Amino acid sequence: MESLFKKIIGFFPRAWLIRMSLLARPFLMYIYKGDNFIDPIDGNSYRKFLPYGYEKQRKSVLSPGTLSLERHRLMWLYLQRETDFFTSNLKVLHMAPEQSFYKRFRKLKNLDYTTCDLNSPIADVKADIQNLPFEDNSFDVIFCNHVLEHVDDDKKALRELFRIMKPGGWGIFQVPIRYQLAKTFEDSTITDRKERIEKFGQYDHVRVYGMDYYDILESIGFKVEKVNLSEKLSAEEIRKYALEKNEILPVVRKV
Repeated sequence: MESLFKKIIGFFPRAWLIRMSLLARPFLMYIYKGDNFIDPIDGNSYRKFLPYGYEKQRKSVLSPGTLSLERHRLMWLYLQRETDFFTSNLKVLHMAPEQSFYKRFRKLKNLDYTTCDLNSPIADVKADIQNLPFEDNSFDVIFCNHVLEHVDDDKKALRELFRIMKPGGWGIFQVPIRYQLAKTFEDSTITDRKERIEKFGQYDHVRVYGMDYYDILESIGFKVEKVNLSEKLSAEEIRKYALEKNEILPVVRKV
């Protein structure tokens, strides 16, 4: 059955899994059911995860149930183990909300939860991150994950996020980082799809971040904590949750 399924999905675009209907997920959960991996977001276990990638596919990284990747599961574990996100009354802004989190966060009674995106049909507010329609000091928590690499002026976007975060507030601002790259590379003259994939890693990215990303965050005014949750997890937890070992989670605070 699995081999037939793989033949069928071969006709779909490479990012088809992220756009699949909810009706397909129970089928995927059934055929991949097992006890080798666990998705901490929904607690379901699988014999393996699905492959995912634009140019180079990574094996066994996409959860069939939540469609979470390594970075989503890492963030969930951080929120669950290191914060009061699931228990305290918080006003939350979620930029470009991920499918893995959207409905789950929406159901939490302790959250005043707002989503925002320029184009997404599920967003509560349609707005450009470079010019947000929120008052100063509005939110306790802001999530902005894998957004800034798409934005023309990321500094302007970050200043907006700093403006609307409450003093004492915090956020998680994940971006794809090349750890071997010291300085962020961007070139607005690169518009060709193939060249952007080559230079930035994806056709709709306008830059690739280096290790100076944390300095960029601090230049805006954020206090930055580079969280390495792997240091608190066992080797078995890293394996069974299918995490990227030593991935840094950028947690920002407005102090």
